[in-house]
Parts: sequence; structure tokens; C-alpha cells
Amino acid sequence: MESNQQQGVAVIGGGPAGLMAAEVLAAAGVRVDVYDAMPSVGRKFLLAGRGGMNITHSEPYQQFVARYGSRAGALRPMLDAFTPDDLRAWVHRLGIDTFVGTSGRVFPTEMKAAPMLRAWLHRLRESGVHFHQRHRWLGWSADGALRFAAPQGELTLRPAATVLALGGASWARLGSDGAWQSLLAARGVEVAPLVPANCGFDARWSEHFASRYAGQPLTTVAIGGRKGQMMITATGVEGSLIYALSAHIRDRIAAHGSATIELDLLPDWTPQRLRQELAHPRGARSMSSFLQSRVHIKGVKTGLLHEALDKEAFHDPERVAAALKALPVTLHAPRPIDEAISCAGGVRFEALAGTMLKALPGTFVAGEMLDWEAPTGGYLLTACFASGLAAGRDALRYLMHPADAA
Repeated sequence: MESNQQQGVAVIGGGPAGLMAAEVLAAAGVRVDVYDAMPSVGRKFLLAGRGGMNITHSEPYQQFVARYGSRAGALRPMLDAFTPDDLRAWVHRLGIDTFVGTSGRVFPTEMKAAPMLRAWLHRLRESGVHFHQRHRWLGWSADGALRFAAPQGELTLRPAATVLALGGASWARLGSDGAWQSLLAARGVEVAPLVPANCGFDARWSEHFASRYAGQPLTTVAIGGRKGQMMITATGVEGSLIYALSAHIRDRIAAHGSATIELDLLPDWTPQRLRQELAHPRGARSMSSFLQSRVHIKGVKTGLLHEALDKEAFHDPERVAAALKALPVTLHAPRPIDEAISCAGGVRFEALAGTMLKALPGTFVAGEMLDWEAPTGGYLLTACFASGLAAGRDALRYLMHPADAA
């Protein structure tokens, strides 16, 4: 077992939160060593950017902060210190231009994460940050040293301070497996159980419906007045509209065993217009053909009507009109956390003094390890950056005044 006494800071986790903490500390002249279990850093960041790297959101700041729900108050100081505008300016200093999309989301001009990560890593290395790949954190030794499984064997370190930025438990193949939960709990740190966020849900479709419509998109639908898009899967539903409501759906399932959403399949149609159209004589046409010609309902939307209505109801224009505006879909369980875009739960803010663990002075926490959640749209990434910056600054203050640690 190799042992190493360091005067610098160990940052464990090479995602945006850890890299931002490293940047803050290196800029102050502190030696920083970044340890990551994977062969390269930023893997989840890169995968998240494959469909278009959504950096942040341009909506009014008060509205932006409100997206963090019950944890908006806890995150507010971090976000105030690194606002969406600050993040965008920071990206520009990397030499990456950005633009605001029609949805208000902010993207790099090239829409890719790789150029941004390359520029950032180059700048970090130039500032003296040292990277150690394939170093899996194992917790602490009996005498408090950090333990790593490294290519050369087990390694123990005693840095002057530690920043933990190990992510949540979604997309474990990219390095965030949530194994840190038990390690922190064993040290007396309050940890809320990790649960899926921005996730799909199981709906218990009939075999006929699932085999025919899995993979089919539902465009221009609404839930509770919120318009968007979603996807039918073999097991249930997923997609941006579902993700936006996933916290409410997940918590309702946890409390009641299931949650029923009501889909508006024609959000641009008024109930009165629908009833008028469906009041026309159907003649010899089938109900499916009639719905397609009068209200443009076909394919997967017709399939959903068959799932929700029995044969008698499907041929009743009044009941069909009602179902088109409020089609009930009962959801029974969120999909497994490893399939989720992000997760909720983690280190409770009550366990922290700033970003430092009260139970472990000199150890700081950032990113998705903290107990917060947010919808997609740039909110997840912004809070990871902001909490990483906060952890870096808190660690720097600790190095300067360790006696003041809570």
C-alpha cells in the first residue's frame, strides 16, 4: 500500500462540479489532483451533449431559481455567485461561442460538448491541475486517509482538503454509481436515498398496444395544461413532457402506489369544437376512420383511446371527446435509476456548513451528490457548475483558516 502526504487538495470526480472546484483552487495557486475512476474525465458530460449541449437557460433569473423547487433556497447562494449569465460568460472565455435557442435554452454554437471539454481540460492542465484516471475511491482508512484502487495497487492519500464530486447513480456505466452513499453514511453523514429524476415510468400497457406502438412519439400533447412531447415505450412513457413532471409523478407513486396522469391529445382544440366535429354523422365509416377524418386522430393516439376505453365507450362520441381531452394513463413505477437522466436525494444540506461536511471537516461536496433535483433545460448543469465553484471557494477558505471550520 502506497501512502502519500499532500499539502494540496484532492478532487474526487472529474465531472463539471469537480473540474470547476479544481479550477478555482488552481487559480489560487493550490496544488490540485483530480481522481476519477474512469479512463477519462467528463464522460457523462460528453454523453449528455450528444443531442445538443444545453449549457443553461436564459429565462428571467427568479423564474430560473424557482425550477429547483424545494431546494431553491439552499442552492440560491451558489447560483447567485455563478448565475446563468456568469456560466455563459465563462464558456465564452474558453473560446466557445453560444446562442439562445427558440426555447430559451443556451447552447454552444457547435452544439457539442467535446470542444468545450477539450478547451477546459487544456486550461486546467496549463494551470497545473494533475489528473489521475482509473483511480476508484474506496473511502477512508481506519486512520482517516483516503483510499483508492489504482492501476499500481491500493493507494492512500492525506490531502489538506478533499472535494467529493462523485455524481449521483444514473448512467453508472459512465462512472456515477452512487457507491459513495454507504461510505458517507458510515461516517455519520446524513444522506437522503437516491431516487430517479427526469425519468420514464411504467404504465402496464396491453401486449397488443406495447408491441404495436413502442417507440412511437406523441407530439403536441399536454398534461395539466403543459404542452410538450413524449414517447411510448414498451413498458410505459418517457420524454421531455414526462421528465418535466417526473418529480411529482414519482412522489405520488411513492405515497399512493400509483399516479394517474390525464393526457390532452388535442391541446389546440377546445372541448366544444371537438364535440361539434364528433357530432357529425359517421355513416358506414369505422370509428377509427371517422376520428382520422374529423379530428386527425390516428396511429398511436387511436391506440391510446383503445387502451383507455372499452368497445362501447369507443363508439360513443361524447365519451371519446372527453377522453381526447383527458385520457387517463395510470403509472405504477419510475424506471430504474440507472436509466434516469439524473437523480434526486444525496447529501442533505442540513449535513453541511456551506459545502463542507459537518461530520468531516476539510471534506467538501459538490454537484449531483447534493440533495437537489431540477428539470432538464440547462438547470442540472448550471447547478453542478455553481456548486463546484462554491466547494472550491469553501475549500480555499478552509486551507487559509482551518481553525474556523465548523
